[in-house]
Amino acid sequence: MTRTVYVNGEYLPENEAKISIFDRGFLMADGIYEVTSVLDGKLIDFAGHAARLERSANELDLALPVDMDELIEIHRKLVELNGIEEGMVYLQVTRGAPADRDFAFPDPDEVPSSIVLFTQNKPGLAESPAAKTGIKVISIEDVRWGRRDIKTVQLLYPSMGKMMAKKAGVDDAWMVEDGKVTEGTSNNAYIVKNGTIITRHLGNEILAGITRNAVLRFAQEAQMKVEERSFTIDEAKDADEAFVTSASTFVMPVVEVDGAQIGEGTPGPVATRLREIYLEESRKAAV
Repeated sequence: MTRTVYVNGEYLPENEAKISIFDRGFLMADGIYEVTSVLDGKLIDFAGHAARLERSANELDLALPVDMDELIEIHRKLVELNGIEEGMVYLQVTRGAPADRDFAFPDPDEVPSSIVLFTQNKPGLAESPAAKTGIKVISIEDVRWGRRDIKTVQLLYPSMGKMMAKKAGVDDAWMVEDGKVTEGTSNNAYIVKNGTIITRHLGNEILAGITRNAVLRFAQEAQMKVEERSFTIDEAKDADEAFVTSASTFVMPVVEVDGAQIGEGTPGPVATRLREIYLEESRKAAV
């Protein structure tokens, strides 16, 4: 079945969708994006994703071509048209397509921003087998640009990190800067020691994950202790358990880092419980 996608105001079959070769997202990675999960045919944490999209746009002085009311209706229509029960909606906004390539930004009054959305059908997303076994990670140097708090489409190095992990026979990579873990290639990273959940504090060095925010709130509501600070790979190896969070994996246990088993080498009770709470509460609040 051919997907229906959204391109600059039109709902189109995916094989008819087109973007100019001069689009700055294509030429300059001059764009931002969000990925919203869908469970039971409803959007998870949409308000958080919308707020972060607006922040990213403001940080880059990039005009959004639709308002948030329009945006949620586009999401909902794509979910309906494509029959998505479990999956994701990908959204990308770029600075548009001027008449020719130029490093200078085009005048937004003359060159409107481009917006595209498409769905990804992922049956069984909430019941991922990996959540029952945990994933393995390696550490790699973090050499990305300094504004990782903006969710841009500059994803070459995270993609390279995923491939480094694949080549090493594991699932993902944690990036390290100045001896401390920043985040995973597409997720926020956590360890648990003596019952305390430890994850890097917010700043320009990491993305303020929407799932991160929800999980930490749920953890505190469940009377779990949370400490927002940097941690090292050695600390991770000595941790009782570890996990990552993202919109597409929710809460995913990590059982090995750089070949060293973490805890018992199986998903720990904190990560397991947080995944249960997140899925339960997010489904209740889904739109």
